[in-house]
Amino acid sequence: MARKQGHPRDGIYQRKDRPGFWGSWIDGSGRRKQRKLNASTLEQAKMLLSAEKTKADLQRSTGKTPPTEDSFDKWADAFLKYQERHISPTVVKGRITQAEYVRQQGIVEKHLKPFFGPMKLSLIRKKDVNNYIESRLGVVSDGTIIKECNTIMRLFSVAIEKEKISINPAHSANVPKAPEGRVRYLTADELGRILRSCPEWLRPIAGLAVCLGTRRGELMNVRWEDVDTTRREIRLRRTKNGKERPAFINDSALQVLTSMGAGTSKKRGLLFPDVTPENVSTAFIRACKAAGIEDFSLHDLRHHYASMLRMNNVDLHTLQKLLGHSDPRMTDRYAHLSQSFLLGAAKQLDGVLSLAPAPPEAEPEGEAKRV
Repeated sequence: MARKQGHPRDGIYQRKDRPGFWGSWIDGSGRRKQRKLNASTLEQAKMLLSAEKTKADLQRSTGKTPPTEDSFDKWADAFLKYQERHISPTVVKGRITQAEYVRQQGIVEKHLKPFFGPMKLSLIRKKDVNNYIESRLGVVSDGTIIKECNTIMRLFSVAIEKEKISINPAHSANVPKAPEGRVRYLTADELGRILRSCPEWLRPIAGLAVCLGTRRGELMNVRWEDVDTTRREIRLRRTKNGKERPAFINDSALQVLTSMGAGTSKKRGLLFPDVTPENVSTAFIRACKAAGIEDFSLHDLRHHYASMLRMNNVDLHTLQKLLGHSDPRMTDRYAHLSQSFLLGAAKQLDGVLSLAPAPPEAEPEGEAKRV
């Protein structure tokens, strides 16, 4: 006979407020567990409780937690709740931004759960992850697959932290290699054609993007309070790595800001409050097509900015600071663009190395000259 509601010591009990059989026991880490058992009879409940106690004994004797019985679907939901609790407005170790959470949520719900679905989490192996990667090849870009695999890796890593599984099946999976950093820039004529093809509302956005070299998110989050035309700086508060940095207002950027009313009145709020980042990107691609420019996006204006600076002999360290790259390898993609700079550096050896031929040796005196 199951015990009635009361203090739940080890054993089976029932509750007045909810039907079914409940179990109470001490797990392998010494914590009391109380939960409803998936049993329709008392005998079934006793068998399930006995199995839980056996797992606890095994954990205490070996130090290892038995693998979870959860499906991938069930753990994926728990993983998203875990990630949601770790959202931070700034980039901090162990935390994620709201945008990163939304991206991971989309990957889990749209792709991972439909593929792995009811598979038992503890039985997923590297071959299953490789099968997922194979299913995505040719459907999306390698860069997208890498982002999805990063989410898979994180999902299984958290499962290990929570002692749901003991190994990460995504380790050493056949993840595509990261594509080489893209470098795309325009001629002066091409840039002019694109700007003329932009609708009037988009022109200042594109103009500032190419003059400042900012990312889309950085620019769309700029407020008038962050613009200082006297010091020629714009304070970028929402950056990719979470660290504030300045964008420097050159004459071209100042011209754009002046056309928007900078300095004429005390403006407040976002520079571009009435459009979404997605609308900006879509409208810019349409403008490029109207100008006859293929394979060029709003983000490529940042590459154009960097390329023009590099080809005007701005050194890579300075360029790294202007672009806000935390890793100098991100800036190295522009190294080859300044051939004149490299040639000038090579010419510094002129006058140091002398490869002039040695003077001919004098003939010894008294020897007859050979004919």
